[in-house]
Amino acid sequence: MSWTTFWKRLGSRCYPWGISIRNKVGGILLAGVVVWLLGAPAIALAAPTVPHTGDLARAVQEIENLDGLRSGLASSLEGSTDEPTMQTMKEVCRPVGMRAKQLSQENGWQVKQLASKYRNPAHAPDNLHARMAIAAFEQNPDLVGFWDRETLADQSGSRYYRRIDVEASCLACHGLQNNRPQFVKDNYPQDLAFDFQVGDLRGMYAVFIPDDLQVAIQDAVSP
Repeated sequence: MSWTTFWKRLGSRCYPWGISIRNKVGGILLAGVVVWLLGAPAIALAAPTVPHTGDLARAVQEIENLDGLRSGLASSLEGSTDEPTMQTMKEVCRPVGMRAKQLSQENGWQVKQLASKYRNPAHAPDNLHARMAIAAFEQNPDLVGFWDRETLADQSGSRYYRRIDVEASCLACHGLQNNRPQFVKDNYPQDLAFDFQVGDLRGMYAVFIPDDLQVAIQDAVSP
């Protein structure tokens, strides 16, 4: 997908408080930020702390990098006739989870991979907003990502959702239920991540940026 197409699709829809960022990578200017505040009178009484445009753009870019890592590692399975093993998962899947954890630790974000058809129950949608996000992606295949206002663990903040689609290489482990690798059958008794086809929604990335973090950053850089 070209960056022009990506940003066009990214900005196509936002819920119910959203921020769309149009940013072309490679030194091209940030084109803009659009903010929708529904129910203005109520919000005016307690206006949310809006992350700086640069923070939003960086979070989006980091998730694009993360998805590129995922796709690149998964492509190593294309054309292979060997059944994937636990070692395959360590080489192909684990680096993505480790990078997500690293992004969380380095930035004070919460970076997750979530799916309604999960392999690990820890990746199930963690609140109503996440379930609604998955439903939105399922209903609109052209929707790439959007920002939402949420409260997680009593912290208010902004959360970015970005879709993950099934690629041909994913089917080695996420194809027909009866064709799953043996290590999946043995180690994931609650597995729901099967019977996918290319182009299906596999899940999504979710990046939560607490308002408190933004306040601390803004205080640190203010003169």
